[in-house]
Amino acid sequence: MVKKQHMIFVATLIFLFGCDFRQGKRAQAKIESKSESLVSGQAFFSEKSGKVKVEISLTGAEPGPTAVHLHSIGDCSSEDGTSSGGHWNPTKEKHGKWGEGQFHSGDIGNINIDDSGKGTLILIDQHNRWSIGGPAETNVIGRAVVVHQGRDDMVSQPSGAAGKRTGCGPIIEIKGVTEK
Repeated sequence: MVKKQHMIFVATLIFLFGCDFRQGKRAQAKIESKSESLVSGQAFFSEKSGKVKVEISLTGAEPGPTAVHLHSIGDCSSEDGTSSGGHWNPTKEKHGKWGEGQFHSGDIGNINIDDSGKGTLILIDQHNRWSIGGPAETNVIGRAVVVHQGRDDMVSQPSGAAGKRTGCGPIIEIKGVTEK
């Protein structure tokens, strides 16, 4: 069973990154259910030419907009995901919408979940807030991807009134990827 899951994971990486798979720095988070939810998924981070892209895929979530954030601590050991700390906010700004006014480095936003409980979000950091293995104030390694029960309203402080944590995955570097 473990070998089959590993093969599916590798196939997913190849599918998501195609021919570009062996280029640049990479990181991932395996999102596991929290708070007795059915949420699971994966987040893949890639850095090329100084820009970081994240691709998040979820299953088992309730239909509609669902908040996803980067939290400050890459620890998802608690049943409710609170071991991941608060939103990652090295710049000490107010919670907000990614790319508009003030926002946390962890304020990714909402993923639209379809009626089957699946959703995907792709975000490219054009604001130089993220790196893979760079300085502590930009390094996503050691943070956590956290899925919340509800929608992020992009206004309420400090977390967007998104509700309890239903999924969590620590971000780890993918080793053995060659840079070109």
